[in-house]
Amino acid sequence: MPSEKNIESVTQIPGILVGHATIEDAATGCTVIVCPEGATGGVDVRGGAPATRETDLLRPEETVDVLHAVVLSGGSAYGLAASCGVAEELERRGYGLDVGVARVPIVSGACLFDLACGSANVRPGVEEGRAACAAAFERAGEPLARGNVGAGTGCTVGKLAGPERAMKSGLGERVERAGELVCGAVSAVNACGDVRDPDTGKMVAGMRTEDGAQLADSVEVLLGGFARMPLERTNTTISCVVTNARLTKAQATKVAQMAADAYAHAISPTHTTNDGDTVFVMATGAVEAPVDVVGALATRALGRAIADGARQATGAYGYPAARDLG
Repeated sequence: MPSEKNIESVTQIPGILVGHATIEDAATGCTVIVCPEGATGGVDVRGGAPATRETDLLRPEETVDVLHAVVLSGGSAYGLAASCGVAEELERRGYGLDVGVARVPIVSGACLFDLACGSANVRPGVEEGRAACAAAFERAGEPLARGNVGAGTGCTVGKLAGPERAMKSGLGERVERAGELVCGAVSAVNACGDVRDPDTGKMVAGMRTEDGAQLADSVEVLLGGFARMPLERTNTTISCVVTNARLTKAQATKVAQMAADAYAHAISPTHTTNDGDTVFVMATGAVEAPVDVVGALATRALGRAIADGARQATGAYGYPAARDLG
Protein backbone atom coordinates (compact mmCIF):
# COMPACT_ATOMS: atom_id res chain seq x y z
CA MET A 1 0.00 0.00 0.00
CA PRO A 2 1.51 3.40 -0.98
CA SER A 3 2.15 6.09 1.60
CA GLU A 4 -0.24 9.04 1.81
CA LYS A 5 2.26 11.16 -0.14
CA ASN A 6 2.01 8.82 -3.16
CA ILE A 7 -1.75 8.29 -3.24
CA GLU A 8 -3.25 8.93 -6.68
CA SER A 9 -6.55 7.03 -6.41
CA VAL A 10 -9.12 6.71 -3.64
CA THR A 11 -8.48 2.97 -3.78
CA GLN A 12 -5.02 3.64 -2.35
CA ILE A 13 -6.26 5.44 0.78
CA PRO A 14 -5.56 3.00 3.64
CA GLY A 15 -8.74 1.23 4.74
CA ILE A 16 -10.75 2.15 1.63
CA LEU A 17 -11.91 -0.20 -1.14
CA VAL A 18 -13.94 0.74 -4.24
CA GLY A 19 -15.63 -1.50 -6.79
CA HIS A 20 -18.03 -1.28 -9.73
CA ALA A 21 -20.76 -3.39 -11.29
CA THR A 22 -21.59 -2.29 -14.84
CA ILE A 23 -24.56 -3.31 -16.99
CA GLU A 24 -23.29 -1.83 -20.23
CA ASP A 25 -26.12 -2.90 -22.54
CA ALA A 26 -28.72 -1.29 -20.26
CA ALA A 27 -26.63 1.86 -19.53
CA THR A 28 -26.63 1.48 -15.77
CA GLY A 29 -24.55 0.19 -12.88
CA CYS A 30 -23.43 0.85 -9.33
CA THR A 31 -20.27 1.83 -7.46
CA VAL A 32 -19.52 1.00 -3.84
CA ILE A 33 -17.02 2.69 -1.53
CA VAL A 34 -16.19 0.35 1.34
CA CYS A 35 -14.43 0.88 4.66
CA PRO A 36 -14.56 -2.67 6.09
CA GLU A 37 -13.41 -1.66 9.57
CA GLY A 38 -15.85 1.25 9.66
CA ALA A 39 -15.59 5.00 9.10
CA THR A 40 -17.26 8.04 10.59
CA GLY A 41 -19.98 9.15 8.20
CA GLY A 42 -21.76 12.33 7.25
CA VAL A 43 -24.10 13.42 4.46
CA ASP A 44 -25.54 16.51 2.82
CA VAL A 45 -28.58 16.39 0.53
CA ARG A 46 -29.19 19.52 -1.53
CA GLY A 47 -31.27 18.40 -4.48
CA GLY A 48 -35.03 18.53 -4.68
CA ALA A 49 -35.56 14.90 -5.73
CA PRO A 50 -33.22 12.56 -3.84
CA ALA A 51 -33.37 8.76 -3.78
CA THR A 52 -31.39 7.77 -0.69
CA ARG A 53 -30.90 5.07 1.95
CA GLU A 54 -29.84 5.46 5.61
CA THR A 55 -29.16 9.19 5.46
CA ASP A 56 -31.09 9.84 8.69
CA LEU A 57 -28.78 7.41 10.46
CA LEU A 58 -25.83 9.68 9.61
CA ARG A 59 -27.30 12.67 11.44
CA PRO A 60 -25.09 13.69 14.39
CA GLU A 61 -27.80 13.07 17.02
CA GLU A 62 -28.35 9.45 15.97
CA THR A 63 -26.59 6.74 17.97
CA VAL A 64 -24.91 4.64 15.27
CA ASP A 65 -21.47 6.13 14.76
CA VAL A 66 -19.94 3.83 12.15
CA LEU A 67 -20.39 3.53 8.36
CA HIS A 68 -19.15 0.51 6.40
CA ALA A 69 -20.09 1.42 2.85
CA VAL A 70 -21.61 4.04 0.56
CA VAL A 71 -23.38 2.89 -2.58
CA LEU A 72 -23.75 5.15 -5.62
CA SER A 73 -26.19 3.56 -8.03
CA GLY A 74 -28.12 4.07 -11.22
CA GLY A 75 -31.67 2.82 -11.62
CA SER A 76 -33.49 5.67 -9.87
CA ALA A 77 -35.24 4.52 -6.68
CA TYR A 78 -35.08 0.91 -7.91
CA GLY A 79 -31.30 1.08 -7.57
CA LEU A 80 -31.54 1.28 -3.79
CA ALA A 81 -31.77 -2.52 -3.88
CA ALA A 82 -28.05 -2.63 -4.72
CA SER A 83 -27.29 -1.54 -1.15
CA CYS A 84 -28.88 -4.76 0.14
CA GLY A 85 -26.42 -6.77 -1.92
CA VAL A 86 -23.52 -4.78 -0.50
CA ALA A 87 -24.75 -5.42 3.04
CA GLU A 88 -25.08 -9.13 2.33
CA GLU A 89 -21.55 -9.38 0.90
CA LEU A 90 -20.07 -7.51 3.85
CA GLU A 91 -21.94 -9.79 6.24
CA ARG A 92 -20.62 -12.84 4.38
CA ARG A 93 -17.10 -11.53 4.87
CA GLY A 94 -17.66 -10.94 8.58
CA TYR A 95 -17.92 -7.14 8.59
CA GLY A 96 -20.57 -5.05 10.29
CA LEU A 97 -21.78 -3.57 13.53
CA ASP A 98 -21.73 -6.21 16.29
CA VAL A 99 -25.24 -6.35 17.74
CA GLY A 100 -24.66 -9.49 19.79
CA VAL A 101 -26.64 -11.97 17.71
CA ALA A 102 -25.26 -10.87 14.34
CA ARG A 103 -23.12 -8.35 12.52
CA VAL A 104 -25.10 -5.66 10.69
CA PRO A 105 -23.18 -3.72 8.02
CA ILE A 106 -24.15 -0.05 7.97
CA VAL A 107 -24.64 0.86 4.32
CA SER A 108 -25.83 4.24 3.07
CA GLY A 109 -26.54 5.04 -0.55
CA ALA A 110 -28.01 7.32 -3.18
CA CYS A 111 -29.31 6.72 -6.69
CA LEU A 112 -29.39 8.69 -9.92
CA PHE A 113 -31.92 8.55 -12.76
CA ASP A 114 -30.52 6.81 -15.84
CA LEU A 115 -33.66 4.96 -16.93
CA ALA A 116 -34.05 7.13 -20.04
CA CYS A 117 -30.47 6.54 -21.21
CA GLY A 118 -30.57 2.79 -21.70
CA SER A 119 -33.19 0.24 -20.66
CA ALA A 120 -35.80 1.48 -18.21
CA ASN A 121 -36.53 -2.12 -17.20
CA VAL A 122 -33.00 -3.08 -16.12
CA ARG A 123 -31.61 -1.61 -12.89
CA PRO A 124 -28.82 -2.45 -10.45
CA GLY A 125 -30.13 -4.80 -7.79
CA VAL A 126 -28.94 -7.12 -5.06
CA GLU A 127 -26.68 -9.13 -7.38
CA GLU A 128 -24.99 -6.03 -8.78
CA GLY A 129 -24.46 -4.64 -5.28
CA ARG A 130 -22.94 -7.91 -4.16
CA ALA A 131 -20.71 -8.03 -7.26
CA ALA A 132 -19.51 -4.44 -6.84
CA CYS A 133 -18.66 -5.08 -3.19
CA ALA A 134 -16.78 -8.28 -4.08
CA ALA A 135 -14.89 -6.42 -6.81
CA ALA A 136 -13.83 -3.79 -4.27
CA PHE A 137 -12.10 -6.48 -2.20
CA GLU A 138 -10.68 -8.32 -5.19
CA ARG A 139 -9.19 -5.20 -6.81
CA ALA A 140 -7.89 -3.62 -3.60
CA GLY A 141 -5.28 -0.97 -4.33
CA GLU A 142 -5.78 -0.94 -8.10
CA PRO A 143 -6.50 2.46 -9.70
CA LEU A 144 -10.21 3.16 -9.98
CA ALA A 145 -11.81 2.78 -13.41
CA ARG A 146 -13.59 6.00 -14.43
CA GLY A 147 -15.97 7.22 -17.10
CA ASN A 148 -18.70 4.90 -18.38
CA VAL A 149 -18.47 2.42 -15.52
CA GLY A 150 -20.47 1.64 -12.39
CA ALA A 151 -22.81 4.45 -11.39
CA GLY A 152 -21.39 6.55 -14.23
CA THR A 153 -22.51 4.19 -17.00
CA GLY A 154 -25.76 5.98 -17.85
CA CYS A 155 -24.86 9.52 -16.75
CA THR A 156 -25.70 12.48 -18.97
CA VAL A 157 -25.51 16.27 -18.54
CA GLY A 158 -26.84 19.45 -20.14
CA LYS A 159 -30.51 18.44 -20.43
CA LEU A 160 -32.36 21.75 -20.07
CA ALA A 161 -33.03 21.92 -23.82
CA GLY A 162 -34.00 18.27 -24.08
CA PRO A 163 -32.08 15.02 -24.59
CA GLU A 164 -31.23 15.75 -28.21
CA ARG A 165 -28.83 18.49 -27.06
CA ALA A 166 -27.45 16.69 -23.98
CA MET A 167 -24.04 15.01 -23.61
CA LYS A 168 -22.57 11.89 -22.06
CA SER A 169 -20.91 12.15 -18.67
CA GLY A 170 -19.67 9.51 -16.26
CA LEU A 171 -17.91 8.68 -13.03
CA GLY A 172 -14.97 10.85 -11.95
CA GLU A 173 -12.38 10.81 -9.21
CA ARG A 174 -9.84 13.13 -7.62
CA VAL A 175 -7.43 12.91 -4.68
CA GLU A 176 -6.03 16.03 -3.00
CA ARG A 177 -3.41 16.30 -0.23
CA ALA A 178 -2.37 18.90 2.35
CA GLY A 179 0.57 17.50 4.30
CA GLU A 180 -0.55 14.20 5.82
CA LEU A 181 -4.22 15.00 5.22
CA VAL A 182 -5.81 13.25 2.23
CA CYS A 183 -9.24 13.86 0.73
CA GLY A 184 -10.47 11.83 -2.23
CA ALA A 185 -13.76 12.18 -4.06
CA VAL A 186 -15.79 9.87 -6.29
CA SER A 187 -18.68 11.40 -8.23
CA ALA A 188 -21.29 10.07 -10.65
CA VAL A 189 -22.21 13.16 -12.68
CA ASN A 190 -25.78 13.08 -13.99
CA ALA A 191 -26.58 16.78 -13.79
CA CYS A 192 -29.40 18.76 -15.30
CA GLY A 193 -26.91 21.58 -15.97
CA ASP A 194 -23.48 21.98 -17.55
CA VAL A 195 -20.16 20.81 -16.13
CA ARG A 196 -17.41 23.40 -15.80
CA ASP A 197 -13.77 23.17 -14.78
CA PRO A 198 -13.87 24.53 -11.20
CA ASP A 199 -10.38 26.04 -11.57
CA THR A 200 -10.94 27.93 -14.84
CA GLY A 201 -14.72 28.18 -15.19
CA LYS A 202 -14.44 26.77 -18.73
CA MET A 203 -17.23 24.46 -19.85
CA VAL A 204 -16.27 20.81 -20.13
CA ALA A 205 -19.59 19.27 -21.19
CA GLY A 206 -23.26 20.17 -21.15
CA MET A 207 -25.95 21.56 -23.38
CA ARG A 208 -24.98 21.77 -27.04
CA THR A 209 -26.02 24.32 -29.64
CA GLU A 210 -28.89 23.39 -31.96
CA ASP A 211 -26.48 22.06 -34.59
CA GLY A 212 -24.81 19.91 -31.92
CA ALA A 213 -21.33 21.07 -32.81
CA GLN A 214 -20.54 23.37 -29.89
CA LEU A 215 -21.36 23.95 -26.24
CA ALA A 216 -24.16 26.29 -25.25
CA ASP A 217 -24.87 27.79 -21.81
CA SER A 218 -27.71 26.20 -19.84
CA VAL A 219 -28.14 29.18 -17.51
CA GLU A 220 -28.56 31.60 -20.42
CA VAL A 221 -31.08 29.26 -22.03
CA LEU A 222 -32.93 28.96 -18.70
CA LEU A 223 -33.03 32.71 -18.15
CA GLY A 224 -34.16 33.23 -21.72
CA GLY A 225 -37.20 31.05 -21.09
CA PHE A 226 -36.24 28.39 -23.62
CA ALA A 227 -35.50 25.55 -21.21
CA ARG A 228 -37.65 22.46 -21.16
CA MET A 229 -37.52 19.26 -19.15
CA PRO A 230 -39.10 16.28 -20.93
CA LEU A 231 -39.19 14.39 -17.61
CA GLU A 232 -39.11 15.81 -14.11
CA ARG A 233 -36.75 14.63 -11.35
CA THR A 234 -34.47 12.90 -13.88
CA ASN A 235 -31.08 14.19 -12.74
CA THR A 236 -28.74 13.79 -9.81
CA THR A 237 -25.02 14.07 -9.09
CA ILE A 238 -24.14 11.68 -6.28
CA SER A 239 -20.74 11.69 -4.63
CA CYS A 240 -18.65 10.31 -1.79
CA VAL A 241 -15.73 12.09 -0.17
CA VAL A 242 -13.20 9.87 1.60
CA THR A 243 -10.67 11.34 4.00
CA ASN A 244 -8.08 10.03 6.45
CA ALA A 245 -9.03 12.80 8.88
CA ARG A 246 -10.31 12.05 12.38
CA LEU A 247 -13.81 13.52 12.55
CA THR A 248 -16.90 13.28 14.72
CA LYS A 249 -20.26 12.72 13.06
CA ALA A 250 -21.06 16.42 13.44
CA GLN A 251 -17.74 17.36 11.84
CA ALA A 252 -18.25 14.86 9.01
CA THR A 253 -21.65 16.44 8.39
CA LYS A 254 -20.06 19.89 8.24
CA VAL A 255 -17.44 18.62 5.77
CA ALA A 256 -20.26 17.22 3.60
CA GLN A 257 -22.01 20.60 3.71
CA MET A 258 -18.82 22.41 2.74
CA ALA A 259 -18.01 19.90 -0.01
CA ALA A 260 -21.47 20.38 -1.51
CA ASP A 261 -20.26 23.82 -2.60
CA ALA A 262 -18.17 21.96 -5.18
CA TYR A 263 -21.38 21.35 -7.10
CA ALA A 264 -21.82 25.10 -7.48
CA HIS A 265 -18.18 25.41 -8.58
CA ALA A 266 -18.46 22.69 -11.24
CA ILE A 267 -22.14 22.46 -12.29
CA SER A 268 -24.28 25.27 -13.69
CA PRO A 269 -27.11 25.49 -12.73
CA THR A 270 -27.08 23.12 -9.78
CA HIS A 271 -29.35 21.93 -6.94
CA THR A 272 -32.40 22.48 -9.14
CA THR A 273 -35.83 20.99 -8.47
CA ASN A 274 -34.91 18.32 -11.04
CA ASP A 275 -31.70 17.26 -9.26
CA GLY A 276 -31.31 14.99 -6.22
CA ASP A 277 -27.74 16.01 -5.39
CA THR A 278 -26.17 14.17 -2.44
CA VAL A 279 -22.68 14.17 -0.89
CA PHE A 280 -21.50 11.50 1.56
CA VAL A 281 -18.37 11.69 3.71
CA MET A 282 -16.37 8.77 5.09
CA ALA A 283 -13.57 9.58 7.55
CA THR A 284 -11.11 6.83 8.53
CA GLY A 285 -9.63 8.71 11.52
CA ALA A 286 -5.89 8.35 10.86
CA VAL A 287 -4.90 12.05 10.88
CA GLU A 288 -5.77 14.99 13.13
CA ALA A 289 -6.76 18.05 11.09
CA PRO A 290 -8.95 21.14 11.59
CA VAL A 291 -12.42 20.53 10.22
CA ASP A 292 -12.32 23.66 8.05
CA VAL A 293 -9.11 22.45 6.41
CA VAL A 294 -10.72 19.08 5.72
CA GLY A 295 -13.79 20.79 4.28
CA ALA A 296 -11.78 23.06 2.00
CA LEU A 297 -9.67 20.17 0.72
CA ALA A 298 -12.76 18.01 0.22
CA THR A 299 -14.43 20.80 -1.78
CA ARG A 300 -11.41 21.05 -4.07
CA ALA A 301 -11.28 17.28 -4.58
CA LEU A 302 -15.00 16.99 -5.32
CA GLY A 303 -15.11 19.88 -7.78
CA ARG A 304 -12.26 18.36 -9.75
CA ALA A 305 -13.83 14.88 -9.55
CA ILE A 306 -17.01 16.24 -11.14
CA ALA A 307 -15.05 17.74 -14.03
CA ASP A 308 -13.15 14.46 -14.32
CA GLY A 309 -16.43 12.57 -14.66
CA ALA A 310 -17.26 14.61 -17.76
CA ARG A 311 -13.76 14.33 -19.20
CA GLN A 312 -13.45 10.56 -18.68
CA ALA A 313 -16.75 9.73 -20.36
CA THR A 314 -16.91 8.31 -23.87
CA GLY A 315 -19.74 8.90 -26.28
CA ALA A 316 -22.46 6.25 -25.96
CA TYR A 317 -26.20 5.59 -26.22
CA GLY A 318 -26.54 8.38 -28.78
CA TYR A 319 -24.88 11.02 -26.59
CA PRO A 320 -21.52 12.57 -27.56
CA ALA A 321 -18.90 13.13 -24.85
CA ALA A 322 -16.55 16.06 -24.23
CA ARG A 323 -13.75 14.34 -26.14
CA ASP A 324 -16.01 14.12 -29.20
CA LEU A 325 -16.31 17.91 -29.36
CA GLY A 326 -12.56 18.38 -29.02
